[in-house]
Amino acid sequence: MAKSRSVYVCNSCGAESSQYFGKCTVCGNWNTMVEQVTQVSEPAKIGSVRGLSRSAGKTKSAQKKEPRLALTLNQIEDRPQPRQPSGYDELDRVLGGGIVPGSLVLVGGDPGIGKSTLLLQVANYLAQKTGVLYVCAEESGQQVKLRSQRLGISSASSGSEPSQPKQATNKDPVVGNQGLYLLPEVDLETILMELESLKPKVAVIDSIQALYYGALTSAPGSVSQVRECTSGLMQVAKRDDISLFIVGHVTKEGAIAGPKVLEHLVDTVLYFEGDRFASHRLLRSVKNRFGATHELGIFEMVERGLQEVRNPSELFLGNRDEAVPGIATIVACEGTRPLVVELQSLVSPTSYSSPRRSTTGIEFNRLLQILAVLEKRVGIPLSKLDAYVASSGGLNVGEPAADLGIALAVAASFRDRVIDPYTVILGEVGLGGQIRPVSQLELRLKEATKLGFKRAIVPKGQGGVATPMEVVPVARVMDAIAIGLGSTA
Repeated sequence: MAKSRSVYVCNSCGAESSQYFGKCTVCGNWNTMVEQVTQVSEPAKIGSVRGLSRSAGKTKSAQKKEPRLALTLNQIEDRPQPRQPSGYDELDRVLGGGIVPGSLVLVGGDPGIGKSTLLLQVANYLAQKTGVLYVCAEESGQQVKLRSQRLGISSASSGSEPSQPKQATNKDPVVGNQGLYLLPEVDLETILMELESLKPKVAVIDSIQALYYGALTSAPGSVSQVRECTSGLMQVAKRDDISLFIVGHVTKEGAIAGPKVLEHLVDTVLYFEGDRFASHRLLRSVKNRFGATHELGIFEMVERGLQEVRNPSELFLGNRDEAVPGIATIVACEGTRPLVVELQSLVSPTSYSSPRRSTTGIEFNRLLQILAVLEKRVGIPLSKLDAYVASSGGLNVGEPAADLGIALAVAASFRDRVIDPYTVILGEVGLGGQIRPVSQLELRLKEATKLGFKRAIVPKGQGGVATPMEVVPVARVMDAIAIGLGSTA
């Protein structure tokens, strides 16, 4: 007979404890332990598993030999899995070339950033070729239909079989959607039954925190509910080769809400980022079992929904016709995509006892390290000056290849000098003032050449790249500053 017992689960990390603590002993967060009542079945008697009780008195030779379940790598059947295009080249790039059958994709982002808009547009495109089930757990069917009409998606009846599919494009999203089925439901068992009955090729769950499994006593969105609902959806998706897109909420720190096991269960984790005051959106992959991680897709929010940005470097590159002190240009690599980014710096006397340091799109501790190198190795007195550094467009530039660009932008602002706007600066700055090599240099220079740049300041030892640009290798920060600031008056 099943017995009930109480287990305290942390809503932040998913750790379990037999007793309540005000502070989680694993992640250290306060007031995150929630009581959950679970049913514990009677343990099976030893020897009753796999028929061992019947053969306990027999010799080993008399026992029935069980079939071996493990297979070698060569014994596994080769099955080609062609990727299905999503209708957006930017999304296909982030996914690694398209949608893999039977894959689970977790999409997270701030409220109102455009997660549901993007997935509804993708579902509308895929519905022209195959059946798509859109589970709107947070909205009614009428609300989703209103949003689809605002996006220009045709309100054709979804109850009939799809006719000849019309090729959908991002420029003309008004197409028929006979293969798009809506299911306003939060009960997991009902959703699983609908998936097994309809057997769509693609399904969207919006969102996983709203689903509810009746066998658990906890509220929707709790650790146990998110874990069990994701596990149930994963089993059906893997068995029936259903490509599943799952929308996940994020916490105030920006991480996906729920236990970390949610990110471990899925195949791909995508973060939808963007400034609510800007129109562009960034789709970034942080985990991908079928492609490269840290790939970046760029979209723009317009009146009819999201559309792709074909030349993203134009978003993060300022006007090169106006010469302004304190501006340097770098080429950042997000996955396999090079992006030309403008870095802006402002150095001014402080009005306080301790100077201010502020960054936008640049890691704060990285800036402090570069400022210390400039003061110690170059002799720029920054300990009594305020320093502000920002990347154009708000793009988060976290790679070390941007160090030399930041250093030259700060030095140019301090000396009120202008860096040649047709020069790109690449290099990692060491604590001794040396310039370290960067990865994918040829790819970066190729992107800069396409945009009309004439010169590149690169680390010494990497100057042998075949490019029509003038490549200037430097070994120390002081040399890079002398070259970058000495070419203009």
